[in-house]
Amino acid sequence: MAPRGSYQKGKVKRDEILMAAIEVFSRRGYRGASIREIGEIVGLTNAGIFHYFANKEELFVEVLRVREELGEARTPDLLEALRLSIEHNAKVEGLVHLFVTVSAEAIDEAHPGHHFFKDRYKRIIKLLGARVQAGQDDGSMGAGLDPALAARMLVALADGLQVQWLLDPENTPMLDVFDAFCSVLLKTADVPSAEQVQIIASG
Repeated sequence: MAPRGSYQKGKVKRDEILMAAIEVFSRRGYRGASIREIGEIVGLTNAGIFHYFANKEELFVEVLRVREELGEARTPDLLEALRLSIEHNAKVEGLVHLFVTVSAEAIDEAHPGHHFFKDRYKRIIKLLGARVQAGQDDGSMGAGLDPALAARMLVALADGLQVQWLLDPENTPMLDVFDAFCSVLLKTADVPSAEQVQIIASG
């Protein structure tokens, strides 16, 4: 049975708060964002926000989880999910800015997102490594790279491309670079085009 009444209204309001928080955290980062500003967007006081989230830290981590879920919900194939995420990111600058900003801030062990990012990288690298290994086993990928190393390179590529794109979007074709990388280093295509090779060479 579909949720009704106050439960449904509460879920709608919670989702509304999360979307507002994504926008505010994207512009201001964790430390610069205020609960008051988020509350003004959704028409709630600080106390109203904390009715749905215990504190700012919990809200922030939920924002990170939502961003992650948006990227992974598109396909169970993690390599394809990473590619689709890169494609989608070119349309949502705010989310990319949020990720780049807070992932750098989260290096600090006291940051509320520290464990989220640490666990995220560990999980994604493990799953991507298994995906590359499967591709090597079935012949859809070349066997020249260690799967774990390839996974780290893929994650580093995706994250680094986001920084370059934020700085210079017109000259950073994220998806083309990603496809060229997979073609040349993972051997996911027969032969890279001259344009793809030029993209890697001029990086």
